[in-house]
Amino acid sequence: MHPSRRYLVTDPATLRQRILEHPFAVISAVSDGQPVAAHAPVLPSGEGEALSLRFHLSVANPVTKALLAGSSVLAVFTGPHAYVSPDWYGLEDQVPTWNYISVEAAGPVTRLDDAAMRQLIDDLSDHFEADLAPKPIWKTAKMTPALLEALYRGLVAFDLRPQRFEGIAKLNQDKPASARAGVIDALDATESGFALAAEMRKLES
Repeated sequence: MHPSRRYLVTDPATLRQRILEHPFAVISAVSDGQPVAAHAPVLPSGEGEALSLRFHLSVANPVTKALLAGSSVLAVFTGPHAYVSPDWYGLEDQVPTWNYISVEAAGPVTRLDDAAMRQLIDDLSDHFEADLAPKPIWKTAKMTPALLEALYRGLVAFDLRPQRFEGIAKLNQDKPASARAGVIDALDATESGFALAAEMRKLES
């Protein structure tokens, strides 16, 4: 987490929306005194103190072992990000930087029971398949039952109720408006920076 408070985002609704927009997280834990990490899509539900972040991992994943042994988890979600050239500021004596948006959720997890794990699989497919319309939503009912059961046996699902929930929006808030406008225009012209430019533009409105 960036130490500058000017970049800190604490509004739960904003953070939740950013997870919905960028749900693929790095899930980190501690196993036998060593950090371990995995990648997984995370599905938020509820709001405020009732916020739930559900995800599943392979039973063979080292992070699964760590979580089942009682490790807390840190989930990191990375949103739009891009290199920023000092030439874009229109100012002298500047240096390169990296602008980005991220969310961190940390706390203990509980293992979901078998029924809740199966529900999570259905909820994940419903959620992400909806973006593929007009294609019909894929359902687990399309699977051969024996193969589906084998899949379930290889998964463990968890529910994270964050005790720390905050994010960073490092978008050149330390620069004058004219310099930020130069960065926005430059990022707009690049395929990799277009999404970040849109986020910076929101800050200006």
